[in-house]
Amino acid sequence: MSSSLPSRSNAVSDQPEITDAVTALNSATQTSVSAADVLRALPEAVYMTDEAGRITFFNEAAATLWGQRPEIGETEFCGSWKIFWPDGRPLAFAECPMAIALREKRPNRDHEIVVERPDGSRVFALAFPTPLFDIHGQMIGAVNMLVDVGHRSQVFEEAQRFAAIVESSDDAILAKDLDGTIVSWNRGAEKLFGYTAAEIIGKPIATLIPLDRHDEEPNILARIRAGEQIDHYETVRRRKDGSLIEISLSVSPIRNRQGLVVGASKIARDITERRRAEAQQHMLIREMDHRVKNLFTLANSVVSLSARSAITAEELVSDVGSRLKALAQAHALTIAATTDAGSRTEQETTLHTLVRTIIAPYDGRVEHQPTRVNLSGPDVTISGSVVTSFALLLHEFATNAAKYGSLSTVDGCVEITCMHDADMFVLTWSESGGPSVAQTEDGDGFGTLLGRATVRSQLGGEISREWKREGLVIRLAVLFSRLTGRY
Repeated sequence: MSSSLPSRSNAVSDQPEITDAVTALNSATQTSVSAADVLRALPEAVYMTDEAGRITFFNEAAATLWGQRPEIGETEFCGSWKIFWPDGRPLAFAECPMAIALREKRPNRDHEIVVERPDGSRVFALAFPTPLFDIHGQMIGAVNMLVDVGHRSQVFEEAQRFAAIVESSDDAILAKDLDGTIVSWNRGAEKLFGYTAAEIIGKPIATLIPLDRHDEEPNILARIRAGEQIDHYETVRRRKDGSLIEISLSVSPIRNRQGLVVGASKIARDITERRRAEAQQHMLIREMDHRVKNLFTLANSVVSLSARSAITAEELVSDVGSRLKALAQAHALTIAATTDAGSRTEQETTLHTLVRTIIAPYDGRVEHQPTRVNLSGPDVTISGSVVTSFALLLHEFATNAAKYGSLSTVDGCVEITCMHDADMFVLTWSESGGPSVAQTEDGDGFGTLLGRATVRSQLGGEISREWKREGLVIRLAVLFSRLTGRY
């Protein structure tokens, strides 16, 4: 091709973008530097075609962008190996921006295309095809500049990816300017606070702040203006429906290209469940502390009372061990149950369940033989506060029966009957089939001391023993309300 470029006519001087280019080229020509030399020196890809779209000129920047050198006068519309739309769809050369500019005889600029090189690599480029006309206004070809915007596409893709992450986050993510006006709002924020983006963007952040906490925002903004980041600031905010919610805030400054702080981004997380779990944990710790102290006190009482009636150290060790074991069995019946959701429900036990648990080790029945301990009468739910006292009393009844009474022989048995009589609940323990009974009054054993210490004061009742020839009968009468904890 000639080293000079076609000029345009005055008839089309209403296209200022072309006028500037031609003026510059004419100036260059007048200084003995050809227009082609100017185009070859440009750092951006530039090429020209005739009116039919056949390439008549290209510079080295274009050859580098395409990854190949097209044939002058043969290759049409674009020197690329292949071209695509930005979304990956193939783009026919006859439909590329240059072809449309030639067909419609008008500039067709700022269209993004993807250029594929023969080696398979791709370049995102902006096309700026512009038709050229002679002095008679006839189109004689076109010039196109391809600007590599791969870096811009990467930034755009990263921004889109970040925006998708923000929008899909379960955390509330929002941004505000330095005046405290909300400028962005994701779906997590909509879910947490109840406002849609359309409802809240443009409103002050104070919309979300309870009246008694309005002094927080000026302090936060002051720290953000100073470039400070705020992590895990726990506070309370107000939802659209007026309800309050406990949240943890992380606030970071937003800076412009010059590094100046122009706003703040906030991440808000609902900590209601965490606070509830912490409260539950504290309650459990207090309850455990209370129970442990009670158990130590009870264990100390067991040791003290056992020491009064034990004759030898071995007997003391045996008695204390068995009594503490009975307490452990009773305690297991009252441990609170924990659900999968983490909530705790008090586990209730009944008097019959407690009796069977304490008596079971002393039943001593032979295989295939009926139980030697029979339990009858109404059953009642027993209050956790009296379980240990009842467990110790029943343990003493059973232990004495196994040592000296009906359960010390093969044929002996025990009948336990329960009866609810007005305000009192009566348990009667009747032994039979054991050795002859010689004792006729209470001694100073553990059971007697325990009865005096707990039955009257704690249960508001009485305990009595009757030594009949056929066996011991114990009558334990307590206030029904104290037994069940229902006053």
